[in-house]
Amino acid sequence: MTTVDDPDERRRAALVESLPTATDDTPLMVELQLDARRRIELRGRRFPSPALTRIITVANQKGGVGKTTTTVNLAAALAQSGLNVLVLDNDPQGNASTALGIDHRAGTPSIYEVLVDGQPMHEAVKQSPDVPSLWCLPATIDLSGAEIELVSMVARETRLRTALDEYLQWRIDAGQERIDYVLVDCPPSLGLLTVNAFVVAREVLIPIQCEYYALEGLSQLLKTIQLIQAHLNKDLHVSTILLTMYDARTNLAQQVAAEVREHFPELTLRTTVPRSVRISEAPSYGQTVMTYDAGSSGALAYLEAAREVAERGAAASPSTSSVSGSDAGSAAPAAIDQQQEER
Repeated sequence: MTTVDDPDERRRAALVESLPTATDDTPLMVELQLDARRRIELRGRRFPSPALTRIITVANQKGGVGKTTTTVNLAAALAQSGLNVLVLDNDPQGNASTALGIDHRAGTPSIYEVLVDGQPMHEAVKQSPDVPSLWCLPATIDLSGAEIELVSMVARETRLRTALDEYLQWRIDAGQERIDYVLVDCPPSLGLLTVNAFVVAREVLIPIQCEYYALEGLSQLLKTIQLIQAHLNKDLHVSTILLTMYDARTNLAQQVAAEVREHFPELTLRTTVPRSVRISEAPSYGQTVMTYDAGSSGALAYLEAAREVAERGAAASPSTSSVSGSDAGSAAPAAIDQQQEER
């Protein structure tokens, strides 16, 4: 952990202080200043390691909110900052594997073989070509049939958790470094793949886009988490909400962000992820935005969000850093009702 007596910290603080002052009537200057501050504060910084491996499922039933984008870019940001990170691509589309530059053609050892055939996870996990401390368990098109095949299997809801526990132990036995973060990407549906993603995790991170129906899907998602808590995974809790696709120039985005922060103040990260062409372009080059354009607004936003996630995990106890599905679930319907009344 750094202190105010650290020369590097004093240098960073002095550089931030030297930035010109921006006002609300110069939005471009505000954005440039924010990026400059992030660049000074975050470049080369090592994030704190959690006491235990943190397993986080990135989930939201609503499609197009940035689940996969958030998963891969947070993973890359954490890995670039000195942590060991594993991504479990639990979505048949395999988009997380694509963004991390991992081969996921049909027949490639993948999460399908782990879930359905019981193959050891270490035989399918691949290292990212761009970030050495980042690994991925890829998904292939075969995973699209796993929902049907899992139905008749014993312990169908816990197969991913069992496989991950064995993999983490295998790394220790093999003398490899411990994994600090496991991030699970899951499909925007509530089938057995998503149930496995909730059972394997201890935490849920919910990306919410700053648009009209931001809170619409939350109620059902939180009810599902509640059910998982009650029957399959009592340790599961919503720990983080990240606002994505934020455009500070629009009143709508500002209103949605304010509303989410009002109802979930403890959970919502200070950082918002802006709409960014760079973020959208990166996967087509088989990269995350962290390696495609590290100096872009999107990359810096994800780096700052990763810092918040890491510092919260290192500093806060579960009782202060998280909210159970039942607690959050009671807030979401009220938020939705208010949103509808205002319309």
